Amino acid sequence: MSSETGHSPNARSKSLTSAELETYGVLNRQSLNHPTFRVGISEDRGSRRTMEDAHSFVVDFDSVRGQGFFAVFDGHAGKHAAEWCGSHFHEYLLSCLHASPATSIPDVFNETFHKVDEHLSRISADSDGKIHSGCTAVTAFLRIEDEEGCQSFLARIPSSQDDRSSHVHSHIFENPVSMQEIDRSALIRKDDSQSDESSRKSLSDIPEQFMHQNQPSPNSRNPITGVTAIIPPASAKRILYSANAGDARAVLCRAGKAVRLTYDHKGSDKQEAKRITDAGGFVMSGRVNGVLAVTRSLGDPSMKEFVVGAPYTTETQLHDEDEFLILACDGLWDVISDQSAIDLVRDVVDAQEASEILLKHALAHHTMDNVTVLIVRFMSTVS
Repeated sequence: MSSETGHSPNARSKSLTSAELETYGVLNRQSLNHPTFRVGISEDRGSRRTMEDAHSFVVDFDSVRGQGFFAVFDGHAGKHAAEWCGSHFHEYLLSCLHASPATSIPDVFNETFHKVDEHLSRISADSDGKIHSGCTAVTAFLRIEDEEGCQSFLARIPSSQDDRSSHVHSHIFENPVSMQEIDRSALIRKDDSQSDESSRKSLSDIPEQFMHQNQPSPNSRNPITGVTAIIPPASAKRILYSANAGDARAVLCRAGKAVRLTYDHKGSDKQEAKRITDAGGFVMSGRVNGVLAVTRSLGDPSMKEFVVGAPYTTETQLHDEDEFLILACDGLWDVISDQSAIDLVRDVVDAQEASEILLKHALAHHTMDNVTVLIVRFMSTVS
């Protein structure tokens, strides 16, 4: 890790770049003319001495037009866990997706969180305890699916194109995988220890303007990586999967109303406190063993017996009423409610401008933490 993160105490996310349309799976590359969504990201260390937040996004994730990966990582006890996740979490998710194509996406998220958590623990062990940081995480995967919850359109890719797994992030994967039916038997909203949420929000199909043809696209091939963007059929639907550990939060704007997609894992939560005391720990002044305010995180190897990495997951079908998504760390949510955040930026069409407005609000209201705000504006709702 040390060779990647450098000596600065401030976490660094990969620099933002932009392209007219094709991003070729490059991390943190904006698509200026993307037909389905736009991303805005703003961050500031606030009143803290150092910046321990990181973020990441991938437009057309896994080389499917309209898919996206988005994440915010809020570090503590150092930058290392958050910075590493900002650079590599999406790779682990993609690896788990390809390794288990028949597994439900919530279960894939769960596996990814656990693998990342284990890797951060190994990094700490290899550093002889010098690296012992952790981070909360809020992640979202916007996936394009058919009516059966699968991606059957991928099987219709002309044979003249390379095997999909050989040109999707080929530097990560060596073995080709076939896309099989997704097992939908898993809980729609679930948590490794408990689930008290309602079932999946069923909404109507994606609007026609989202897709312009019902055949796979011609190659949009990068001469260096060979990544090809695949255009799904017009009948495809958008499913937004989210997963979080800790108090970083995802909030969806649906027809102007705030819909929280995540669960705040804090020591003040009665269910989480019971889980910790049942495991032999204690919660004092809202902190696990009197130290950590969150009850779930990635990293934190010294407290892993109590502070687990198991995520809370949700699955939501998107519709025209769903306007935008906010992912942010507690530096924002400590000073504004879900609905107030939605109201503040609902009429701001530009995602980058909206993220800046929320950042400035947090700073103006004297947040005591780092602040990172990532906004995904769904273009089907923009006239």
